[in-house]
Amino acid sequence: MTVDLIGFLGVVLVAYVVPGPDFLVVVRSAAEDASKGRAAALGAQTGLCVHMLAAAAGLSMIASRSPMVYDGIRLMGAAYLVYLGVRAVLAARRAARERRNVKEAAPHAPPECGPVGGRFRSGFTQGFLTNLLNPKAALFFLSVLPQFVDGDGPLAQQIFFLGTLDILIGVAYWFALVLVAARLRALLSRPTIRHRWELTTGWLFIAIGVSVAAAA
Repeated sequence: MTVDLIGFLGVVLVAYVVPGPDFLVVVRSAAEDASKGRAAALGAQTGLCVHMLAAAAGLSMIASRSPMVYDGIRLMGAAYLVYLGVRAVLAARRAARERRNVKEAAPHAPPECGPVGGRFRSGFTQGFLTNLLNPKAALFFLSVLPQFVDGDGPLAQQIFFLGTLDILIGVAYWFALVLVAARLRALLSRPTIRHRWELTTGWLFIAIGVSVAAAA
């Protein structure tokens, strides 16, 4: 089995560096809590595993050739991104109202994030659904990845090999990003900055969701 590893690695690195919905989910989760950021990263890569296995089994071929299936996945993904954005915007506004109505004893204390298990589940679910409902991830494994395989070799095995390599690279990249984003947590614990961060990321999620839904 001969694959074009150099070309494949170049494409994968560029794909991860260019920010997308999963980038926002991981960074936003990591800024809230490092464990939640790692959970979001693992969830995002687990979503990619589903696309990889589907591509290897040929299921993505069916979805890509059916406009109704593709549009349905795209609209579900767009709706989920808008949901995340609206929730973030509403949370920011609710927190701002609470700060105006209540005199806090420690105004610069980090906000409570809830139990560790709940943070992990929340981060993992957000990362998983963001990539699972992203049809572009499915098309990557279906149309981009096969360009780097040996046409004379077993296609499914090569897709599985390159897909696994892609996922492992992603885990390393996201975990490094989590370390950077987690360092911003002290800064984001300040009420005013956190309010602006929540609003900014929330509106970005909404904008991406709307653009995905409007895409042809």
